[in-house]
Formats: sequence, structure tokens, C-alpha cells
Amino acid sequence: MLKKVCSGMAAGLLISIGCAVFLACDNKYVGSVMFSVALLSICLFGVALYTGKIGLMVQSHGRDDFATLLLGLLGNTLGVTAGGFALSYALPKLKEAAAVLCEAKLTTQEWGQTLLRGMFCGVLMYVAVSIFRNTNKVIGILFCIPVFILSGFEHSIADIGYFACGNIVSWDAFLFIWTVILGNTLGSLLISGLIQIAAGSAKGNAKSGAGNANSARPKKRR
Repeated sequence: MLKKVCSGMAAGLLISIGCAVFLACDNKYVGSVMFSVALLSICLFGVALYTGKIGLMVQSHGRDDFATLLLGLLGNTLGVTAGGFALSYALPKLKEAAAVLCEAKLTTQEWGQTLLRGMFCGVLMYVAVSIFRNTNKVIGILFCIPVFILSGFEHSIADIGYFACGNIVSWDAFLFIWTVILGNTLGSLLISGLIQIAAGSAKGNAKSGAGNANSARPKKRR
């Protein structure tokens, strides 16, 4: 249990560093690329990030998998919150930037918009992590992270870091975060499920084609 929470805390702390570099960059394009250092480190060290794990529940969803996921989320929250508050103290300019960013999130987005932004981010996070898991290459991370940031999609763990860095603790912020968590969850599960169905259909067609080919071959006479 402690190991799983600590793994999540490590991932959360790394996300807070990604938040810091994004807030510190005047150029959002540079900041979005630099944010990738967080997920690169998380994948290479193998620590647990909720948004990278939730889509995998389609393939494996036992009781232990749920426990690992939820303990990781707890760790993510603790790590990124601690990192965010520490950054607001160490770098006051980041606190100001985070406060402006978070106020905009709370005042300009409707609930449905926040949910959908979270879903699209969930799709991209699943794609990034899956590419790394299947190929051991980081190209998915280097593209998917800037894409979700520049598109305006919402990442729940990063948003917790921004709110912590901006010292914003409110009921509205709490609801916002849980809406994004729900969106990230639905998006990741959706794309993962669709890919699994497509892959299963492709395998089924391949087996059917092979069977038809075998049946079409003339039988050898004895």
C-alpha cells in the first residue's frame, strides 16, 4: 500500500514540475513542449500516474487493479499538491500566473465544456502511454502532451497542481477537479475500449481469412 502511494506521489511531484515550467514560459508553445519532461520522467521511472493508468483498466480490471489505481490517485494528489504549494512559496511569480490561469478555468468554462476537455485529454494520455508501453519510444509523449495543452484540454493532476500553486482552495475548485477526473477517466476508457474492439475485429477477420484459405486448398490424395 505504501509503495503504491509513494509511486503516485513521485508522479504527482513530477507533474508539479511540469506545471512550473509551463507557468514560467512566456511562450506557450515552448512551455507545452517543456511540460513533457513530467510524463517522460514518469514513464521512464515507471511511477504511477492516474491519467496514464486508467485506460489500462479495460484490459485488466481486478480488485487489485482498482486498489492500485485509487492509491496511485491519492499519491498523485498528495505529491502534486505539495509540489504546487512549495512552488508558490519558492517562486511568487508562478503563484500569480497560476492564480490567473485557474480563475479563468473557473469563470469561463461550463461544466459540460470542462468534462469534454477532460475526455479529450484522457484520449491523448492513453495514446501517449500506450505508444511508450508498446514500442518503448517517447514520440507519443513528445506529441500528445503539447497537443493537449495547446488545444486547451484539461489534465486533472496538472490542474490540481495549478490550483495548489495559485493557493486556490474552494468548493468550485473541488468540483472542477472532480469533473476533470471524470472526463479523463471516460476519455481514456473510451479510446482504450474502441481500440480493443477494433483489434479484436482485425484478429477475427485475419483468422477467418486464414480459415477460408485453408478450406479452399485442394486436399491431397492418399
